[in-house]
Amino acid sequence: MKIRTTVAIVGAGPAGLLLGHLLAASGIDFVIIEARSREYILSRIRAGVLEESSVDVLASLGLDGRLREHGLVHDGIYLQYEGARHHVDFSELIGRTVTVYGQQQVVNDLMLAHDEAGSAVYFESSDVLPQGIETPRPSVDFVHGGRSYSVDADFVIGADGFHGVCRSIIPSGAITSYQREYPFAWLGILADVPPSTDELIYALHPEGFAMHSMRSPAVSRLYLQVEPDDDIANWSDERIWEGLHERLGVAGWTLREGEITEKSITPMRSFVASTLNHGALFLVGDAGHIVPPTGAKGLNAAISDVAMLGAALSSYYAGDAGPLAGYSERALSRQWKTQYFSRWMTEMLHTTGTGAEAQSRYRGQVGQLDYVTGSRFALQALAEQYTGLPIEGI
Repeated sequence: MKIRTTVAIVGAGPAGLLLGHLLAASGIDFVIIEARSREYILSRIRAGVLEESSVDVLASLGLDGRLREHGLVHDGIYLQYEGARHHVDFSELIGRTVTVYGQQQVVNDLMLAHDEAGSAVYFESSDVLPQGIETPRPSVDFVHGGRSYSVDADFVIGADGFHGVCRSIIPSGAITSYQREYPFAWLGILADVPPSTDELIYALHPEGFAMHSMRSPAVSRLYLQVEPDDDIANWSDERIWEGLHERLGVAGWTLREGEITEKSITPMRSFVASTLNHGALFLVGDAGHIVPPTGAKGLNAAISDVAMLGAALSSYYAGDAGPLAGYSERALSRQWKTQYFSRWMTEMLHTTGTGAEAQSRYRGQVGQLDYVTGSRFALQALAEQYTGLPIEGI
């Protein structure tokens, strides 16, 4: 079956779904093709902190109703080391905030809005393959419900994640991958217990990094640094809570325990593609770049990509092709700044190795944190990057 549209979006995660809404706001037709089921996408436990600029993008489309009702606005974070906790007050430092609102909730809001609008979204599609991206008439072939489809479009958007098909069809001579694997991973849990903190805690400890986050006033999200080859079966609930008490504990504060409803281990890596555009194909979000989660940038980076690309496509159909031609350069310029910040946070807060060299590194990290928490200029730089750099072109 042949379908004609203006923009074919591959991937119905937050990037693809949000781009659909941005295109619709500009009167641009689109089709979204997704290999996974709707239920699978909604079940993924992912990021939970939105930059102020990301909230602004959702608000500009009227998609912030539930976010405003259920999101938790935070004025800052805590940095903890050597048994002491230091507050970084974003509002006081630069007049900005972040909002804790899980990626699952963002995706659910975007899906419900597409349902209401009657958008063409094909979940559980197989054999998805973009074709002709170096021609004026690209298309996306796929099978849905046992029937073969071919979507003809002006542009194809790869919003299908790191393992998706879109980036892989760019000729090897036209793209370079910059990657780094970190020598540690995060063990993350969801627990049915009210958070023990009013804002996120990032803790450096000799035994490894720990973090206390949350998803709602009743659900806590917590992390422990572990080895990348560790097995979740090695971590009983009792052992997890023991590790969290040890690494997050400070005098006069108590960590609440509750039923652990989900736990998993996630390797830490960074990745950036050298280009986010080849012919009629454009990449957004994890299809083009990944950051370690320490700086809470993955979802926000996808939103910034989509905001820039949506505005560029709107300009293109209004007669100005310049912003679309410059999308990759602008998006990657912002992404490399994001990579720097995420790497800086990650290396400042995670321990590596054993012995004298590891001890020397740890003392250096303590010195770094002493400097950051003692310098208003350093704190302002952290606050500026954590709450989100400007999104060019919107």
